[in-house]
Amino acid sequence: MSSTPTRLRAAVVGTGGIVTGSHLPALRAHSDRIELRAAVDVDPARLTAFRAEAEETGMEDVEGYADFDAMLDAVRPDLVLIGTPPSLHREQTVAALKAGAWVLCEKPLCLSLAEYDEIAAAEQASGTYASVVFQHRYGSGAVHARELIAGGELGAPRVAHCQTTWHRDSAYYAVPWRGRWESEGGGPTMGHGIHQFDLLLHLLGDWTEIRAMAARLVHDTESEDVSTALVRFENGALATVVNSVLSPDEVSRIRVDCADATVELTHLYGHSNDDWVYTPAPHVDAERADAWRTPAADVPSSHAAQLGALLDAYEQGVRPPGSGSDARRTLEFAAALYKSAFTGQPVLAGEIAAGDPYYPAMHGGHPDWSPKR
Repeated sequence: MSSTPTRLRAAVVGTGGIVTGSHLPALRAHSDRIELRAAVDVDPARLTAFRAEAEETGMEDVEGYADFDAMLDAVRPDLVLIGTPPSLHREQTVAALKAGAWVLCEKPLCLSLAEYDEIAAAEQASGTYASVVFQHRYGSGAVHARELIAGGELGAPRVAHCQTTWHRDSAYYAVPWRGRWESEGGGPTMGHGIHQFDLLLHLLGDWTEIRAMAARLVHDTESEDVSTALVRFENGALATVVNSVLSPDEVSRIRVDCADATVELTHLYGHSNDDWVYTPAPHVDAERADAWRTPAADVPSSHAAQLGALLDAYEQGVRPPGSGSDARRTLEFAAALYKSAFTGQPVLAGEIAAGDPYYPAMHGGHPDWSPKR
């Protein structure tokens, strides 16, 4: 008689909306492989409410902690899921790695390339890994599109558009850590559009040059409320990127024009197969175009889809997707966008390194860089 496989031990840090609404269902979806053993929050009432909700969904005996280090010592989790404000991510990720746990952390994983390299050093020292939540990569539609583009099935990529045009009001920015460099790392470039341009990079590969602009047009924040960029990719494709929280008609969109087809994704906060549209070029026959249609199995983009990919990597003992140099590329893109917007000069991939003012801080040492209006 075969024995039941031992489930991995998980802990969540922060029990607010993103953990309750996204991480908890993801853990429940993979309950045959992982169990939630502990939750950490400095707010006792919020922690109590989270534990009660977890119990209602079948997750019993979730221990509650106010202190993160105490939880690591007592529980020794295999995986720590981090959903705290961004300014805490680097410290909590490094502590979890040193304690022998893998990490799945909400975006941004940290606030600068310097912090990212500190996390990378902790990974190397501990032999554990930290992934950042970029769940839009993991839906079946995104997997299919990447395979087609990377495999050359759609022809050479030529032109792309990446649009995150959302709307956030003053009440949203009343939360003390939002819109501040030291606590959020930036504005919609870091906190909103990063999901879409991460997916763009996932589809098109390495970028080589960025020319950008940014501004504070409406909100009384330290960081920007809109940014735009022109991007050149290693494969020769050119792209536009827009990150906004000033847009009443909210949409998230990626479009890639290749030699033989246009592929377009239109959604808001998540996508399924039906959100991906392929338009063949006039010279492409119907039989070839039919082969591009999205796969029969429909896996929506979600935290559950990404958690499944991470658990697969854990079981295989390999680096998980959304970590290492792959995730660093996306953060470097954000840093380069800010540097170009501030300096008015193009920024090349690999240019921002130790000694560059944009290496330790996205604002490059000038938190007042973008005048309102």
